[in-house]
Amino acid sequence: MTAPSTFGLSSEARNLHWLLTNLVEEVPGIESVAVVSSDGLLLLSSDPDRNQEAKAKRSTRTGPRGSSADLATIVSGIGSLTIGAARLMEFGGVKHTMVAMDEGSLFVMSISDGSLLGVHGSADCDMSVVAYHMALFVGRAGHVLTPELRSELRKSLEAESTGSAR
Repeated sequence: MTAPSTFGLSSEARNLHWLLTNLVEEVPGIESVAVVSSDGLLLLSSDPDRNQEAKAKRSTRTGPRGSSADLATIVSGIGSLTIGAARLMEFGGVKHTMVAMDEGSLFVMSISDGSLLGVHGSADCDMSVVAYHMALFVGRAGHVLTPELRSELRKSLEAESTGSAR
């Protein structure tokens, strides 16, 4: 988990941090997680450095492996693409998207307010377990992700990045 200080955050923001930490720690094979607002802004993320062992195995690769900002960009793009596709096909709202690749998986799940939960999983993750735990997260987090909370989370990330840039 990005080591944000939860000091001064509302109880809802602290609960979302706790839920995300549990998602990452409880589900084997999750490499990074990002919660993205409906307008594509990163709201909450896992710590890209928390899984050093997995990164050491892939030291020659490049890409979003663990980068929450890159994952947020990908999640936002996939979310936008699938929403557009669903509208064109007149199939209703998009609930989730799963992309299985040779060496990993990407999961994107809608949250009730239009935000998205994105998970980058390792090649050996159990896709059904990841999807199940993502659904639990969405069910628990969706009703509290208000505009006020999104703003608070965004300001918290901005303050965190400003603090680390010094």
